[in-house]
Amino acid sequence: METTPVKTKKPFGFYVCALGFTLERMAFYTAKYMLAIWIATRASASTGGLGMTTAQGAMISAYFVAATYITPTIGGIIADYWISPRICVPVGMLMMGAGYSLAFWANSMSMVIVMTVLVALGTGLFKGNLSGVNGLLFDDEKALNEAFSIQYSFVNIGSFIGTTFLVLLIPKFGFNFVFLICGLLLILDAIWFVANGRALGDAGKKPFKVDQRKFESAGKKAADEDTKLTSGDKKRMVAIFLVTMFSVIFWMVWYMAYMPAYYYFGYGDGAGFLGRANWVIGNFQIPTSYFDSMNALTCIILGPILGRLWTKLAARPQGDMSMFKKTAIGMMLVGVSYIAMVIGDKVGNGHASILWLVLVSLLMSIGEMVFSPLGNSFISKLAPAKFLGMLLGFWTIAVFFAQLIYPIVYARLETDVPADFQMGYGILGAIVIGLGLVLWIGSKTLDKLEAAD
Repeated sequence: METTPVKTKKPFGFYVCALGFTLERMAFYTAKYMLAIWIATRASASTGGLGMTTAQGAMISAYFVAATYITPTIGGIIADYWISPRICVPVGMLMMGAGYSLAFWANSMSMVIVMTVLVALGTGLFKGNLSGVNGLLFDDEKALNEAFSIQYSFVNIGSFIGTTFLVLLIPKFGFNFVFLICGLLLILDAIWFVANGRALGDAGKKPFKVDQRKFESAGKKAADEDTKLTSGDKKRMVAIFLVTMFSVIFWMVWYMAYMPAYYYFGYGDGAGFLGRANWVIGNFQIPTSYFDSMNALTCIILGPILGRLWTKLAARPQGDMSMFKKTAIGMMLVGVSYIAMVIGDKVGNGHASILWLVLVSLLMSIGEMVFSPLGNSFISKLAPAKFLGMLLGFWTIAVFFAQLIYPIVYARLETDVPADFQMGYGILGAIVIGLGLVLWIGSKTLDKLEAAD
């Protein structure tokens, strides 16, 4: 069986969109980390802080993330039917920039709420729609898995820079000043995107309901073909819905893993948390935020590698591994990361080696990279055109529900007693591994939805 070779060279417009994610995620992940620490840090003259509990810090940080993962569905509908995604994206960038900049003056929860609202609305116009524009730049659907995996590396370059370098400004300049830097990054992002509009050609100049995909795919129809949903369209939409719902479990435990890393094992970069890990190497005390950086660095490295792997698998006669199997692998790996967390705490007897946290972050990151970047590709190939923006936004709704659930679970498991920590997190890890196995076993049946005519 002959296969058509996949083009490996990416159009410059791809890098315009990918770097747009880099700058936005640099601001977002810095803000996400700062909120979790800032909320639970006692106020000081140098850095500020709201002096609330760690459970409240986890909850507010989660609600901030949740707000930014529900609005892309609405923003996608707007781009589907009414406003060009090429307009939505820079407007969203500017709204996020305004939100982060307002936090420069924040000294209470009311200003945090205003920031969250503006960032959430801006993210709604930006997130899924920028991925949608990027997907329109390719004329071969087999290139999409690799393209979106590499885009994911650009996402994590932003996260890495933010949590590795921007956070180092906090001790000297304070949380509020770093929020202002985040705002300026989004304004720069909007300028970059608009200034390089020529590289994007006509991609996204019209609402997504006008099918602009250059490749033939399951969700694409000829111009003269009936655009009503077929039975196959409906089954593929069910497949998208099911993958999204399964990923809720993944993201719930994935995001919650940061909380014990910050509050139980971490010291909060001077915030005075439990610090049940050795964060010192030689004379250097590793910032707690480097747990985030480790995740980002792993994703940066794995993006091109896994992207090329998916391209090679797609070229086989039997095709690539299904999205349901990849989701199952991701779930099992993050479950194993919880087991590693428990073993590290037990072996360290309340003073775990930092290497255990490196292993936890590594397992989480591999699990994330196995399936998460491919959601955009999965939807770009399967979704009916008139629902493309909405479904690209819907993919993010899994994270929204995960953010609502995990603070409740974390509050129940929160403890400073090692035996209780080990039992609670060990049981949770085992449950997630079990659910991943169930999904793997059931994937043969679920795969039929994706291939429906």
